[in-house]
Amino acid sequence: MSDYCPTLIVPGLHGSADGHWQTWWLQKDRNSLCVEQDDWSAPDIDVWHRQVLALVRESASETWIVAHSFGCLASLLVAQECHEKIAGLFLVAPADPDKFGVADKLPQVLKIPSILVASRSDPWLDFGKAQSWAAALGSRFIDLGNAGHINIESGFGVWQQGFDLFGQFKRDVSLSKICC
Repeated sequence: MSDYCPTLIVPGLHGSADGHWQTWWLQKDRNSLCVEQDDWSAPDIDVWHRQVLALVRESASETWIVAHSFGCLASLLVAQECHEKIAGLFLVAPADPDKFGVADKLPQVLKIPSILVASRSDPWLDFGKAQSWAAALGSRFIDLGNAGHINIESGFGVWQQGFDLFGQFKRDVSLSKICC
């Protein structure tokens, strides 16, 4: 069942330092793996996408993806190219693709279950744009309120609420596959 599929953690620009919620999730979930980039300070969508894609293709089963910031953009490209290998996509505080000049490369609609978690005070993506983007992609939208960029600087180290939300998402997707 897809609940037992591996989870790829895809950090954003500069990676996920100790104390970041993604680092905590990696420690909490033994079935997770962090995608590594050769240069965390160089947001090259093609390079980052290839790193995520390689791990998705290596997996013997479907993979869950939990992405943050620029990692969301790379993960969306992978979902467009290899959707049959992805159980679901959990996008947290995506970076604005227009800021990086990659909007034209990203999918307009997703063929997999997805959630987009956004903040009303995120400096990397306008809240209204996040809502519109989630609707266009067909993603469930979660409003976290004034939560900044949902990172260490905005108080998100251990993020149990997010971990629980992701767990519920996995259960919901698994049930929909059984029932439908």
